[in-house]
Amino acid sequence: MESVYHAGKSPSLRRIFCLFILLSIAFNARAEQGYELKFKISGLRDSMIYLANYYGEKQYLKDSVHADAAGNVIFKGTEALPGGIYLFVFPNKTYFELLIDKEQHFSMECNMGAVIESMKVKGSEDNRLFYEYLRFIQERSKEVEPLKTKRKDLSEQKLPTDSIDAAIKGVDQKVVEYKVKYIKEYPQTLLAAIFKGSQDPVIPELPLKADGSRDSSFAYYYYRDHYFDELNLSDERLLRSPVYHNKLSFFLKNMIINIPDSVIPMADKLVEMASGNKETFKYMVWLLTNTYETSNIMGMDAVFVHLVKKYYTKEKAYWADEATLYKIQDRARILEPILIGKKVKNLILTDSLGVYQALYGVEAPYTILYFWDPDCGHCKKATPKVKAYYDKVKSKGVKVFAVCTEVEMEKWKKYIQENNLNWINVADPKLQNNFRQEFDILTTPQIFILDKEKRIIAKKIDEDNMEKILDRELNQEISKKK
Repeated sequence: MESVYHAGKSPSLRRIFCLFILLSIAFNARAEQGYELKFKISGLRDSMIYLANYYGEKQYLKDSVHADAAGNVIFKGTEALPGGIYLFVFPNKTYFELLIDKEQHFSMECNMGAVIESMKVKGSEDNRLFYEYLRFIQERSKEVEPLKTKRKDLSEQKLPTDSIDAAIKGVDQKVVEYKVKYIKEYPQTLLAAIFKGSQDPVIPELPLKADGSRDSSFAYYYYRDHYFDELNLSDERLLRSPVYHNKLSFFLKNMIINIPDSVIPMADKLVEMASGNKETFKYMVWLLTNTYETSNIMGMDAVFVHLVKKYYTKEKAYWADEATLYKIQDRARILEPILIGKKVKNLILTDSLGVYQALYGVEAPYTILYFWDPDCGHCKKATPKVKAYYDKVKSKGVKVFAVCTEVEMEKWKKYIQENNLNWINVADPKLQNNFRQEFDILTTPQIFILDKEKRIIAKKIDEDNMEKILDRELNQEISKKK
């Protein structure tokens, strides 16, 4: 009898078996998609529990479920969670942390009153090692606390603390060695990336200068140039941890000289370092743009304009819709003509007699361009100070071109007479000029200092800084003449 499994007519048993195995693998793979995080918390009863995650400097809610009477909590979803540090948040807003990376189907069990000590993990080697580390840190904290107390007592008694300092340093060294060993043994894990990213550069011995002295500036430049050696700015997982934003924030505040010529190339370098991942690129561009748009340091708007022009395009700013993109680009368009060093647009406005006066017609080594309003409370405090300073320096050629931002002419003229504002007073009663937008006058008073060519030396400063800056400029002029 011919076999029913004759070659060429029916599949062999081996082929059927292989097909079964492939189908099983595919089914299991589908079952493992998404995430399922199971928790059993002893002492937790019938409560709403939240799953949150770090993102930059903040924490954001990701999921929420209700714990049952036995303290069981299950978070699950059909799409995998992006890697990072997540928070299991209790009703009283306390929380414990967990790591999310490749392993997204696991369980954790602990006692509500002693989370770290009692934590048991199944199905996640990352979290097992994480809590092993947390227990290690907890033990080192217990070891160092009495030493710190003793050190404080000795200091208050003005007694030597050398031995205690050495003991504390020894405990700190244990932590350092633990992290170094962990990084070596588990280099690809999220915790290893966090440990590495948290490290500060170790500054080598200062080199000698030609005169034999140590180069004290070397330490700053070495620290700055190697600050991100161990922090991968394209690692999206680190964006969901406190490490990423904290290190960036410190760097921007402390490691860059706050002048546009220094900040702009460094900002471009940071964006390039983060460009290996769409999410880190987006965050870096947003953080830098927001930082320098809102900076209180004069001149930093030049950095904002540069970033917008280079990165806020349809091709690069994929996260911004057309309305948002237009708004940001429009803001940069307004600021660009009034950046420090730019020649301002000529203003031609009418004085109190109805005669047109041009800003570019003012011949002076320095011009104070003063936008004000006679009804403005801040202006009423600032104007007398500007007037007093003007009376002091007008003999040196300094002039004031004072622009009233309102249109109530009688009130304006009365204020000028009563306060003897003997400078160039102009206004735009017929609203024929667009100076409010062109000079970004959103509030009053606003003070610009212009040089002989009507280039901006300083802008949007108060009257005290106006005096300091102009005094410095005038003194420099005197020094040049000498």
